[in-house]
Amino acid sequence: MKRVLSSMVVAGSMLLGVSAAGVAVAQEGPVAPDAAKGQELYANGDLTRGILSCASCHGDAGNSKLSANPNLAGQAHEYLVKQLVDFTKREGDDKPARLGVDGNETVMTMFATLLTEEDRNNIAYWLAQQPLDMEEAPTATVEATMEHGQQIWRGGLADRRVPACAACHGPAGAGVPGEFPRLAGQFPEYIAEQLRLFRSGDRKDAVMFDIADRMSDADIAAVADYAAGLR
Repeated sequence: MKRVLSSMVVAGSMLLGVSAAGVAVAQEGPVAPDAAKGQELYANGDLTRGILSCASCHGDAGNSKLSANPNLAGQAHEYLVKQLVDFTKREGDDKPARLGVDGNETVMTMFATLLTEEDRNNIAYWLAQQPLDMEEAPTATVEATMEHGQQIWRGGLADRRVPACAACHGPAGAGVPGEFPRLAGQFPEYIAEQLRLFRSGDRKDAVMFDIADRMSDADIAAVADYAAGLR
């Protein structure tokens, strides 16, 4: 799915108290994420701020029923925060860092821009603790491409300098917290779309662009289907 990213947002904010003379008198550390608040916002939204329920698209506890909307359960807290930041259009920017097909904003930009830093951390922290329902999660279904997908996942495509996906996302597709997302049990259609977005440059990531740019549509479809079936 889709590509993973770099620097992270530190949870919470630093509060600095300053006296009238300009001398710092108090300083608190980063505020810890609140899973209960994250669950509440994910499940019910906050209509007073125009924030809709995340569950309406991504399913109960991050287990999506729609292939256009990725499973979020069990993804690393840091990775989820980074994606929400990338979807956000910041003041002064024409576009957010993460875009969709043909460089258009996705619906996530509208939602993510309404969230505060605390909201992002709370939602991501709660989702990271939710188990992916592996009985209901997508799996590999295209037997004809299974061998090719496995080859790309485990060994890459040496003739085109495509590295093994497992080198970053793990042999079982579990990912690396804070670095690379979990792909096992993700929708193959979603994984394939993200690889195409990396290839087109609409989703920015220098490493994943170089990899996806060397892959054909057939390569992408095969490895996306294979990755979904990993457990």
